[in-house]
Amino acid sequence: MQDFNWNKLQNGSDIRGVAVAGVANEPVNLTPAVVQRLGQAFTAWLAAKLGKPVASLRLAVGRDSRLSGPELMQAVMAAMAGQGCQVLDCGIASTPAMFMATVTAGFDCDGAIMMTASHLPFNRNGLKFFTAQGGLGKPDISEILQRAEQGEFAPSTPPGTIESRDLIATYAAQLVAKVRQGVNHPSQFERPLGGLKIIVDAGNGAGGFYASQVLEPLGADTTGSQFLEPDGTFPNHVPNPEDGEAMASICQAVLAQQADFGIIFDTDVDRAAAVDHRGQELNRNRLIALIGAIALQSHPGSTIVTDSITSDGLTWFIESELGGRHHRFKRGYKNVINEALRLNRGGEEAWLAIETSGHGAMKENYFLDDGAYLISKLLIELARAKLAGRVLTDLIAKLPLPEESQEIRIAIAAEAFQTYGEEVIEQLRAFVEAQPDWAIASPNYEGIRVACTAPGEAGWFLLRLSLHDPLLALNVESDVEGGVGRIVGRLGAFLGAFPSLDLSGFIQGVS
Repeated sequence: MQDFNWNKLQNGSDIRGVAVAGVANEPVNLTPAVVQRLGQAFTAWLAAKLGKPVASLRLAVGRDSRLSGPELMQAVMAAMAGQGCQVLDCGIASTPAMFMATVTAGFDCDGAIMMTASHLPFNRNGLKFFTAQGGLGKPDISEILQRAEQGEFAPSTPPGTIESRDLIATYAAQLVAKVRQGVNHPSQFERPLGGLKIIVDAGNGAGGFYASQVLEPLGADTTGSQFLEPDGTFPNHVPNPEDGEAMASICQAVLAQQADFGIIFDTDVDRAAAVDHRGQELNRNRLIALIGAIALQSHPGSTIVTDSITSDGLTWFIESELGGRHHRFKRGYKNVINEALRLNRGGEEAWLAIETSGHGAMKENYFLDDGAYLISKLLIELARAKLAGRVLTDLIAKLPLPEESQEIRIAIAAEAFQTYGEEVIEQLRAFVEAQPDWAIASPNYEGIRVACTAPGEAGWFLLRLSLHDPLLALNVESDVEGGVGRIVGRLGAFLGAFPSLDLSGFIQGVS
């Protein structure tokens, strides 16, 4: 591994790589040998952080349904046991459950690893690391990769042990108890979802347990749930609540089954979205508004932290209708969560941090981005609404929705793409300041967000650099028909002066 590029495995606060051969131009770089080294590096890093001998560590490992999961998981467990650690083999699990292994009595782990690449294609895999303080951050991952590159790990004699444990059963039981206590049904406490038909789409990832181990013990009818069996080829659709095909599939299933509610998870269950009884999506701004309304019922006047691309209508709803404060921050779920933590440290109550992708974290739940927990909060309100003769979406009846919205990804062909993109944004700032009917929003923590008040526009746009890729991301919304096209048309005239930008996606896919 002398010439191996360890840094290439870092993807923000995760490690991700290609684990299965066969895809053109994607050579395998996440092998069992590499994963073994990463496991050893994590144990060394964790022992140093905790001030404990490596051989005294207790660690949990789980995985999603990916084809490469079993082999890679065995490799990392063997490596850590070889260092003398006690290792718990949790089998197929969810990312949030792996964190819970560090704070749940009976598991009491010093650290945990989830093997997943979220919604990425079947040939990818990765590692997410946890301690009882939460998921590791970018600097931690960089240090682990440095330790892996150095590769100085002494084996233990005797080695540690590997023990199989059913973490998901314990985690699911926690969710069941949460819903029962939250609903506090006057006549059917144990089965508060009785009489409700709720279907789950797990996308053949790790979330199928939610139907059998959470919903059914709560009394729900889960007939019609789909793609619950783990299958790392993901044969039915991409396990991603942001994917149009995936959302269309669960919406159609809700209507076909005449269900009261639909749930869709991503591969490792740290993200989720929902569908109401009419087959309408509850994701992005609508999901944020719904869980925000629930959070503000319990914590009036508190702050909701979101990413940068949420709508103006959501801001109005949170602040004018719900009486909270909306704080937009940078894209990236860790950015949003860390900003909520910062606000709380400074004395500003923030009980919800949520990204439009479906990553949602609540203060009451360790600020863990947990799709199953978020859905469980919605189910409590669903059952309460039924008891009161209402429907869940009454909570967001006054949320304004834009007439049109569009997201465009603009590839940057320049070699120094980050510098080029920053220059585009800086010149756009000067261009906007010269427009009498465009105004730069403030405060703004990412890219440039502009309010568009010209007749026929009535909207906004945000242009930002992608977190990881050589492209600019443009989000546009308008409250009038044709408004997005008018805004994008004016932007296109400006962006056309930059030869390294690919503008082929303009005016396609307006919704």
